[in-house]
Amino acid sequence: MLSLVLTAELEGSPHRATIFDAGRAEALNSLLDLRIVDAAPQLTLSGSVTSLRPIDTEEDPYYYTFRVKCTSCHEVHANWVGFNRFEQHEIPGSRGEANFVWKCRLCTKTHSASIISGPNAYELQEKKTGQKIIEMDCRGLEFIEFKPAEGKWEAKGVESPTKFSDIELDEGEWYDYDEKTSEEVSIKDITWSVGRA
Repeated sequence: MLSLVLTAELEGSPHRATIFDAGRAEALNSLLDLRIVDAAPQLTLSGSVTSLRPIDTEEDPYYYTFRVKCTSCHEVHANWVGFNRFEQHEIPGSRGEANFVWKCRLCTKTHSASIISGPNAYELQEKKTGQKIIEMDCRGLEFIEFKPAEGKWEAKGVESPTKFSDIELDEGEWYDYDEKTSEEVSIKDITWSVGRA
C-alpha cells in the first residue's frame, strides 16, 4: 500500500496524516484517502485543537496538492499538481469527468482522479486510530507526495468552543492564542513522507 504520512505536533503530541492505497499500488484503479492518525501513546489535550479540516467550500475550494506518478510507465510529473473537489474536467475518449485529468508525457496515456468523499474533520482522540479526511478514486496514477500548499484549514479548541480559521500549514507551523482558555494553541513540527504501509 502507498502511504503519505504527516507528522504534526499539537501541543507536544505527534500526529500523522496518512494517504494510502486501499488496493495494490500497481493496480490501475485505486482508492486513496487522506487520514490523520495519532501516533502518540498518550495525548496532551490541554491547549490543543481538534476538528482540524481544510476549509473546502464551493465559494472557497481547497486545492489538494500532490506529486503524481503514472502507474503504467512510472513517470513522475515534473511539477506539483493541485485540484479541488468542485471542478470537473472531461476525460478524453470517455463520457466521464474527473477532478484531475493528466496525460503522461512519456507513455501518452490519460489518467484521472476524483475526490469521492470528504473532507472530514480530524477529531483529537486519546485512542490511536486513523481518521479519513478525503477519499479519492485514482485511475492510472498514484499520488506519491502531498503538501498543504494552497488553502487554509480550520479547527476549534479542545477545552473551549473557540473556532480558529485561516490556519496555514504550508510553513510547517501555526500558532494562535485561545482567549477563552488564556493559552497558546499550535500545530508545529509538520513533516511529510511517503512510504508503503
